[in-house]
Amino acid sequence: MDAFILLGSFILLIVLGMPVAYALGLSALIGAWWIDIPLQAMMIQVASGVNKFSLLAIPFFVLAGAIMAEGGMSRRLVAFAGVLVGFVRGGLSLVNITASTFFGAISGSSVADTASVGSVLIPEMERKGYPREFSTAVTVSGSVQALLTPPSHNSVLYSLAAGGTVSIGSLFIAGVMPGLLLSAVMMGLCLIFAKRRNYPKGEVIPLRQALKIAGEALWGLMAMVIILGGILSGVFTATESAAIAVVWSFFVTMFIYRDYKWRDLPKLMHRTVRTISIVMILIGFAASFGYVMTLMQIPSKITTAFLTLSDNRYVILMCINFMLLLLGTVMDMAPLILILTPILMPVITGIGVDPVQFGMIMLVNLGIGLITPPVGAVLFVGSAVGKVSIEATVKALLPFYVALFLVLLAVTYIPAISLWLPSVLL
Repeated sequence: MDAFILLGSFILLIVLGMPVAYALGLSALIGAWWIDIPLQAMMIQVASGVNKFSLLAIPFFVLAGAIMAEGGMSRRLVAFAGVLVGFVRGGLSLVNITASTFFGAISGSSVADTASVGSVLIPEMERKGYPREFSTAVTVSGSVQALLTPPSHNSVLYSLAAGGTVSIGSLFIAGVMPGLLLSAVMMGLCLIFAKRRNYPKGEVIPLRQALKIAGEALWGLMAMVIILGGILSGVFTATESAAIAVVWSFFVTMFIYRDYKWRDLPKLMHRTVRTISIVMILIGFAASFGYVMTLMQIPSKITTAFLTLSDNRYVILMCINFMLLLLGTVMDMAPLILILTPILMPVITGIGVDPVQFGMIMLVNLGIGLITPPVGAVLFVGSAVGKVSIEATVKALLPFYVALFLVLLAVTYIPAISLWLPSVLL
């Protein structure tokens, strides 16, 4: 009955249209009232939920990504990707995926990736003879890797939701191989389409121009080197690397590229603060919700239910994947990470799955949800940028869904994809 009161009130509030963050907070209060927990205890949980040093990484990475996204970085990354892969048949679709790989490793945001890369490449791909629906589908699906490759904001959230038992640095490094795998699978699919549909072949860029393009892009790509190099060398923590990424992105944007106007900085800061305030409210209320769940022993009951269902870890992982995929289509990524991680952590540790690997499994699952109707935020942004209907985009995405599912299965059942690089570097 306790679980029904807590989870039922949360679902009811969501159905009534209340924002997820406030639905979490209000349902936590209802649950606390039901089991007679003092209101003061709930307020302490909300405050302690956001009073964590590691959380500083989120606003810093968001700000660094916003500065780079609006400061001309996406255009230079697209040009650099064109140097690397634009000369083959279907080259612009490969440029799209490669640019997403680069930009995702700087912004850590699928929405920013889709908006920045898509606004540059979708019109260009259409001009070169690619269908607009296909161009939008490539942009949307390629942006999922931004959730995996460092600096992923969602890896920070997962570490927080796991109670700090999983290091952010390990998650950052673990995301490199799954992100590259996703990129490779997408590029392979694009090559198949290019051959079957006879998409145009790009031109080889002259060496002198290619060197100039690479030099301009290198300033932005150094952000990746600074973040990962600093963490791996032990010079600074993941949180400190986020602050340094802000300083570097500001320096490159305002003093090297100089495409962004100083008068526009206050607006950018306002948008960033608004985004972060929403995330922090969500984190605080999710902490109180998780506290009530723990008192009600909901995680242990769900663990028992999963282990009763089967004693085969592969079957349990398949069931978890199915649940995450389903929930990811109807709810945003951040609240799902904060809600489900404390619930599923005992399950995956009970069947011997490494929490770092499970972090990658969760991110891939929920990343697919972001590009799937009815509540796919990245899908909506991609359709808006590409000026294509949701229905047409989803139809063009169907083969990309298959590719993403194959990547999900590989990440789920081949632990080395997620765990080999951290074991070597950390």
